[in-house]
Amino acid sequence: MTLLNVIGITRFVQLGPMALAVGTLPYPLTFLCTDLICELYGRARANFLVTVGLGLNFLILGVLLLGNSLPSVPSESMPPWQILQLAAPVHMPNGEMVENSVGLYQLIYATTSGAVFASMLAYVAAQYCDVQLFHFWKRVTKGKHLWIRNNFSTLISQMVDSLTVITVTFGAAFLRGEMALATMAALVASNYLFKASVALLDTGPFYGCVYALRRYLRLAPGEYAAASQKSAG
Repeated sequence: MTLLNVIGITRFVQLGPMALAVGTLPYPLTFLCTDLICELYGRARANFLVTVGLGLNFLILGVLLLGNSLPSVPSESMPPWQILQLAAPVHMPNGEMVENSVGLYQLIYATTSGAVFASMLAYVAAQYCDVQLFHFWKRVTKGKHLWIRNNFSTLISQMVDSLTVITVTFGAAFLRGEMALATMAALVASNYLFKASVALLDTGPFYGCVYALRRYLRLAPGEYAAASQKSAG
């Protein structure tokens, strides 16, 4: 999933009325995974999983920064496939405007370094929010109505994710006057509409996974796998 941060906004696709970055397409699955860990292993294990994901995002960002800071070989020594001809100017992170031709890595770094940072903020805010809300709804419903904690935790946390990732990624372009507020709002709406739709559609698979995994892990209703394994040991 961390690779999606690298390719995330390199292309936008049209899915019905929604304009989506390619990195958005599989991202709702992470909320399904987080909810499954919450249900089967508890809050502590789910928070640990989210923290591991955050660490991997830092690793990707560090590799991007390292690659950008090291000196590159002369442009005349680069293989032809590393040189791209640009149809439009590209704003580099240092404010430089690059036109005509640019190295492949420069283009990847320019389009993804900010997106990775935005994704990290959105990931932290949304995933930790999802874990907390899942257990909040579980307490409110006294452990009943699995669909309530699955859907309500995911729908709210995905709104946090959509707002954060779009505003941080395109905030600079908006402040420079290169993107209208209506365009940003449309991106947020498309982003959230897609994620919310997937969240509602995955309710059935979530029930099926919980049932199958509880049988596989030999868990009683309401029992966590971590506690079960500890007592067995």
